[in-house]
Amino acid sequence: MLFERIVAEGISQNSYVIGSDGKAAVIDPRRDCEIYLDVAERNAATITHIFETHRNEDFVSGSLELKARCGAEIYHGAAMDFSFGRPVREGDMFTFGSLSLMVLETPGHTEESITLVLRDQQSGDIPLMAFCGDTIFPGDIARTDFFGQVRKEEMAAKIYDSIARKILPLGEGTILCPAHGAGSICGGDITDLPFTTIGSELRTNPHLLGGKEPFISRRKTESPYVPPYFKKMEQYNQNGAPLLHHLPRLRPLTVPEVSAAIGAGCQVIDIRSPTAFGAGHIPGSFSLWREGISSFAGWVMSYEKPIIIIDDFNQNLPGIVRDLIRLGYDNIAGVLAGGFPAWFRNAKTICTVQTCSVQQLEKNLDSGSPYLLDVRDIKNRQAHGHIARSNHRYVGDLPEYFYDIPRNEPVYIYCDTGFKGSLAASILAKQDYQNVINVLGGMSAWINAGFEVLH
Repeated sequence: MLFERIVAEGISQNSYVIGSDGKAAVIDPRRDCEIYLDVAERNAATITHIFETHRNEDFVSGSLELKARCGAEIYHGAAMDFSFGRPVREGDMFTFGSLSLMVLETPGHTEESITLVLRDQQSGDIPLMAFCGDTIFPGDIARTDFFGQVRKEEMAAKIYDSIARKILPLGEGTILCPAHGAGSICGGDITDLPFTTIGSELRTNPHLLGGKEPFISRRKTESPYVPPYFKKMEQYNQNGAPLLHHLPRLRPLTVPEVSAAIGAGCQVIDIRSPTAFGAGHIPGSFSLWREGISSFAGWVMSYEKPIIIIDDFNQNLPGIVRDLIRLGYDNIAGVLAGGFPAWFRNAKTICTVQTCSVQQLEKNLDSGSPYLLDVRDIKNRQAHGHIARSNHRYVGDLPEYFYDIPRNEPVYIYCDTGFKGSLAASILAKQDYQNVINVLGGMSAWINAGFEVLH
């Protein structure tokens, strides 16, 4: 039996390859799909089927990309009109040598969500695994808010029934293979486990322990963050994203070319550290550190404007391209040749962002009442406490609250460790805020310094 889990770090996305007797299926492929072809080749298998457990919201599906490479057919839930692939319905069966996949319709996260139940005919009719997409995760149940407030109760009831009536009856020993892991925005608080079992979830999943009505009551009041790029992902994953065939190579750009591109409306992302960005950066650029691209590019980057990447030494850039492509940002103009040093050696205009330590912040708080902005997500603020007199605005939501943030006084920004604070500072600087200060180390440093934390 062939079984391999493929993890897309950053977006915490899981895809799977299963197969037997030279035939293989791929479940929920990512857009950079070479890895699935490699797995199949290594196992002397041919990919014959591609399954989408649902229309994903947080990354571009690789189904069409993979089909173009291997010719396999795509299958998806019947409750949504896709412009590609074939619809499947409850009870449909697919075989791969001794293995079989049976379709369960499990709506709730989305209407067309399906679960694929794996059995081995040599072992009888016992379910071995269930590829449950974004329905149930280790310790969590997927979000159900994508259809708006008016349908929250309905979708919460649907996902609970899908789990209780379709998935849990498969048996406690069935291994659950979710489409996302810890840190994914498609869940709330997913446990950091690669897999789980039905038996484990029955005993430990807090969303199942209380019963259906309490679960629905909680879901009606929840308001998870919804990045604006989700709309683009929904469009791509229903109608089909452009085919790439391979990851694009970054074009090195000269300083004059970068200057001209910025003048023509290009957007710039600076992937250096907050300290490097604070010391000097190209005017108007976003401070978007390497590991933060998967989580935050979709909050601030436009799909219409080309992207220029700024680094110091231009190392390991294919990973940056990969992360952008997974989010559908195909319009990458290039990278500044020679890195940021080439910019200042050519005597180009440089902007700075002030930084301070938590000790300096504490001293300023003692001597006055500066505007203090907490840009962490609300769960972190509630779980780890906050600094007195701080105003909370999540970094992704800042454009909605410019009116609420003063322009005529210093704005001290803090987050968990200083990276989201640097992003927030760059967002405000693009709106002509002249006096923003990023607190290095953020709440972690504040706690380590022993300063007062409010809960």
